Order: sequence, then C-alpha cells, then structure tokens
Amino acid sequence: MKKIVYPIILLAMLLSGCSSAVHTNGEKASGGTKKLHIVTTFYPMYYFAQKVAGSSADVDLLIPNGVEPHDWEPTAKDMAKIQDADVFIYNSRYFELWVSKVLDSLDQSNLTVVEAAKGIPLLNAIDSEEEKSNENSSSKDPHVWLSPVLAQQEVDNIAQALEQKDPKNKAQYEKNASAFKSQLVDLDHLFKETIAKAKKKEFVTQHAAFGYLAKQYGLKQIPIAGLSPDVEPTLGKLAELAELTKKKNIKIIYFEGLTSSKVAQTLANEIGAKTEVLNPLEGLTKDEQEKGLDYIDVMKKNLESLKQSIID
Repeated sequence: MKKIVYPIILLAMLLSGCSSAVHTNGEKASGGTKKLHIVTTFYPMYYFAQKVAGSSADVDLLIPNGVEPHDWEPTAKDMAKIQDADVFIYNSRYFELWVSKVLDSLDQSNLTVVEAAKGIPLLNAIDSEEEKSNENSSSKDPHVWLSPVLAQQEVDNIAQALEQKDPKNKAQYEKNASAFKSQLVDLDHLFKETIAKAKKKEFVTQHAAFGYLAKQYGLKQIPIAGLSPDVEPTLGKLAELAELTKKKNIKIIYFEGLTSSKVAQTLANEIGAKTEVLNPLEGLTKDEQEKGLDYIDVMKKNLESLKQSIID
C-alpha cells in the first residue's frame, strides 16, 4: 500500500460543498426527518450495514466493487463523504490501514465511527518476507468476515451502533440484524455439515485470506503469499511450496477474482494442478454483480469450490 498523502480536508470539503450539515443524498422520511446516512468502506461492510439498516437508513460504499481494496487510498472527495456521514463503518484498522490518519483529520463530534471487528480476537498475520519490510504491512489478520460465525459479531457491532445513533428505529434494526444473523447461522451449519465429510484438511490459496474460515471448520490454509494478494513469492518460496504440495497431492490452487492468477497458475503448472476461484469477498467481481450475487451466494460458491479440494 503506497504511502498516503492527505490534502487539507477542510478546503476539500468547502470546494465540494460537502461541509453542509445537510446530506444531499439522504432521503426524507415522513414528518420531514432525514434517514440516517451510513458510509462503509468495502463490500462486506456495505452488505452487513445494508442488511441491518433495511429501509431505515441510506448506505453508501466507498471502495467500488471490482477494485482490490488492499491498495486503495481515499481521495479528498472520499474523506468529505466520511465527514458528511452520520455513521462510518470499517472492518479493522488492520485492513483499512488508512483509517486512523483519515479520522485524525476529521471532526468526529457528530460522526459515529464503527470498527466492525472490534472485540474479535485477531490471528497473527502470515506475511511474506517482502511484506514484512513494508511499513504499511499489518501485524494481524483482519479477514474475519469470511467466518460466518465471526460475521455475526460484526453484525452485532454494526446494529448496536445504529441503534444508539438512531434510537427511534432501534426495534427495526434489531429485527433486521436478527433476521440476517439467522441466515449466517444457516450458512455456518451448511459449512459444518459439508466439511464434516472432508477427506483432506488442507487447501492452497494465493494469499492468506482464509485463516478464520479454516480455523472455524478445522481446516488448514496453505498460502502462497501473505495478506497482500499482489505480493509475489520468491523463487525459493515457490520451490518450497511446489515440493510441499506434491507431497500432499494437492490438485487445486485457489486464487481470487480481483487480482491476477499468475502466481497461482505458476505453482499449479509446476505440480500439475488446476486453478479455481476462492473469493475473499473483498469486493464483488463484475460477473458476480451482473448475476446479482451477494455475500451469502458467494460464500456458498466458495464452499462448493472448497469441496473439490477436501471432499471430491
């Protein structure tokens, strides 16, 4: 992630006209009261917030779907959007590494900030040597949304914040959160029942995004690289992985849709394996958007993809 240089936020907001207390994109409810305006960082936060908010609030997405969020940086316009919101939701300071600096530059007197992963014990990061030398690298693994169980805790954190910010709609937020968590419980049961039939426990991924999912269901993730999907391993690391995966008779190497599959393909070619997509849900691909897929749908697709490695 490149070093971020922040412009003078006040000037940017004045120029964009976003310093007004009126949220121009917020719809008005009956009686002239304005809906809560929520700004979220990337897709899982947007989806979770939407499911909790329902029709009681407007939810915006900062990082567009199709954009790899690890290297994304906010513009002055993006920071103005955050400033103009009632609620700002992000996953973790270990994922959106730019959040702390941005929030330090904003007036938070009327802004409710929600770190959705707060209170969840985080795993230590699995970083490559290249990533360890990066001053912006993360010391913790932030991919908690890929566990249907931990996702429920994120939903709870979001719901509690909305209920406190907008108490008149508290009952609706509680109802929406409960309904969505029931879907996540069903998803958890599906993963448990399917993975209980596993003949193998290990799967190989292009980057280390699936640690929480693996831990939740007794699997073992073998990552080619660390937390950053665009960091390429050394030739020595690839040779080591090739030897390991041959010994374990690995037949599939997983990659994600938002980044190049070159590294996964290189290892697959070396050991005579094939490649498949395992989506870390850091943003929906164009194809997924066109098909109208959402978090639940993609997680089910991930399970079907995993079955090829551990069951079939």
